[in-house]
Amino acid sequence: MRQGCLIGLAMVAAAIVRFAPVQAQQTRAAAQPRAAFSIVEASIAETRAALEQGRVTSRDIVAQSLQRIALYEDRLHAALYVNPRALDEAGERDRERRAGRVRGPLHGIPIALKDNIHTTNMPTTGGALAFVGLIPLYEATLTTNLRDAGAVIIAKTTMTELANWVAAAMPTNYNSLSGFAFNPYDPRRDPRPPTADGRPVLATGGSSSGIGTAMSFWMANVGTETSGSILSPSNQNMLVGIKPTVGRVSRYGVIPIAAEQDTPGPMARSVADAAIMLGAMEGAKPDPRDPATSACMPPPQRDYTRFLRREGLKGARLGVPRAFFYDAAATPGERGSNGGLNDAQKGVMTEAIAAMRAQGATVIDPANIPSIVATDPARSLLKWPVCSGPEDAKGRDEDCSVVFKYGMKRDFNAWLASLGDRAPVKSLTALREWNRAHQSAGTLKYGQAQLDNSDEMDLTADRARAEADRAKDLALSRGDGIDAAMKAHKLDAMIFPGGTGAAIAAKAGYPTVIVPFGTVPNSAGMPAGFEAKPSPYGVAFTGGACSEPRLIEIAYAFEQATKRRIPPRLD
Repeated sequence: MRQGCLIGLAMVAAAIVRFAPVQAQQTRAAAQPRAAFSIVEASIAETRAALEQGRVTSRDIVAQSLQRIALYEDRLHAALYVNPRALDEAGERDRERRAGRVRGPLHGIPIALKDNIHTTNMPTTGGALAFVGLIPLYEATLTTNLRDAGAVIIAKTTMTELANWVAAAMPTNYNSLSGFAFNPYDPRRDPRPPTADGRPVLATGGSSSGIGTAMSFWMANVGTETSGSILSPSNQNMLVGIKPTVGRVSRYGVIPIAAEQDTPGPMARSVADAAIMLGAMEGAKPDPRDPATSACMPPPQRDYTRFLRREGLKGARLGVPRAFFYDAAATPGERGSNGGLNDAQKGVMTEAIAAMRAQGATVIDPANIPSIVATDPARSLLKWPVCSGPEDAKGRDEDCSVVFKYGMKRDFNAWLASLGDRAPVKSLTALREWNRAHQSAGTLKYGQAQLDNSDEMDLTADRARAEADRAKDLALSRGDGIDAAMKAHKLDAMIFPGGTGAAIAAKAGYPTVIVPFGTVPNSAGMPAGFEAKPSPYGVAFTGGACSEPRLIEIAYAFEQATKRRIPPRLD
């Protein structure tokens, strides 16, 4: 089950052994010892300064990363693959720096990619056993952009298999290639009998992974999101996550679910680091292989650090979508109410909103979203979920959106075709058959209902239904959703608790920045004597299309005013 990671750990060990004599030679040759530089909790700006001042080399930094991976990976399972040439690549960046050539803001800095993002020097598996060892013919546009910015791609992170579109009941960051991953804020297995199948007691979030960034295995990582898959792991691992406007970052070379909502985005330990990453990932001009990349114009020089303003909250108009996201709300045609926060979560958000007001923000509360409070079922977003699980199979899916399951068949098959002869399977149908044939290897631990549902779709006969459902998605998430609330109250952003606003922003294709802030208990149902550690809980800011610059201003000002991130401690 852990074969992908075991290969990576063997490479880490080999790299460290190779590094040891070089490090000793450099130490003996040094006229004066350099001041020690530690990568643990170091920012990109601090690391760049140390590199520029000659206090550390890129090779030193990558060696520290490899040592941390070797020390903690067996407990956490953060990586599916570790780059066996990472030290060599770091050495190349050092030689370039000495020659006066600095590629960009990430020169010589170790970065990890989610394992659904193409690399041609490491496998890209999506966490699926069927794709073990797959080396794509081409790398993702964002991979190229990061290399052009000088990054050393040190590893491919774990992830929920195929970005959590295999089985509705699959726990986050589980995949058939490497099994479960563990949250560094409580890296133990779940002791509760109903869920004691090996999963972590504290959810990691998913489908992207923030484990390695939280643990300073690398400086930052790239995740992808179709609905919540950047915001959820960022929230669970006390990270800053930027889920961009769909199209701001190219999706070319990323294993898809549905192009309508898919987007890569950065995950980091600070807003500043995430802003640097976003600029490095974004193209200077639209990518002809991804038409959506014409959606937003990048800032000059793709430099988002110009928006890191401590006074960014002063005069900002922020809305609190209280119905459903904070307080339970009625769902049309149903008894009782749904949604809302528990007391601990409410306490975190009350404190966060007070901090925003103290920094000069005007907070409109409530600023409810019309499609959330609508009483007409046809105009209620609460009555229009994504079709998911066996209960929403074809013929039973009239009350949900088929966009994901239709898009998966359309886009996944197109992605497989782009692999040419290297495609391990040739279609979604063939993948499902392969999984059934290899069930004894663990391919169907949680079934494959999502893949089954997608493969039932007829790309010709069901196209009109998919287009109609997408139009309804946009109407409820944009026109009667975020757009309506923001226009009515003249807002710069909306404030969502944790990852609760991920789905509506994802349907709209709109950006969100989440910032670490507090913790809440994770004690429900724990057996006597088991003391679960608290779960991280962040604050998210969502805006309209292409509003990343303003969201970064707001998020940075909030982060700097509160500084509530706490590093994980495993020792």
